[in-house]
Amino acid sequence: MTKAVLDDHLLRDFLGNEVAPGLRRILRTHEPATTNLYLLRLCRSVVAAPGGQLTGQWPPERREALAQSLLELPEEIEVLPMRGLAFAMAQLALAHRVSNLGAEAVAAAQTLGGPLCVWAGDDGPAIKECAKANLVNYRVIER
Repeated sequence: MTKAVLDDHLLRDFLGNEVAPGLRRILRTHEPATTNLYLLRLCRSVVAAPGGQLTGQWPPERREALAQSLLELPEEIEVLPMRGLAFAMAQLALAHRVSNLGAEAVAAAQTLGGPLCVWAGDDGPAIKECAKANLVNYRVIER
C-alpha cells in the first residue's frame, strides 16, 4: 500500500480521531505519512499551548493527549529522514521557488509515490504548482 503525505492540520486530525470524509477515503487505500517540518509545526503548536495555531482552541487535556501521540508517534505514520530528501528538496526549492516545507512535502510524496494531502486552509499555489510540475498527486481536503 502506498503512503499519503499529510500536512500538519491533517496529521493533527488523524491523531485526534477527527478524520474528515475526504481524508478517510484517501486512507482507505493509502497509509499515513508526514514530513519532518509538518511534524515540527504540529509539535510547536502543542508546546505553545493556548497560543498554538493548530491546537490553541483545544482544551488542555486534548492537547496533552495529542502531545503524547506525538511523543509516541504510531509506527504506521512514516516520516522520511531529511537526509534522504535534502538534495531533492534543494532542487525543488530552486526550480519552483517553494519554501523548505513545501519542497520537503513534494519530495516526500515523490519518494513515497503517493498523494500530498493538504487541508483546504493551507492550500498554497506554490506547493500546488511544484507538485503538479513534478507529477505529484496534490489533494485538497475540506473539513
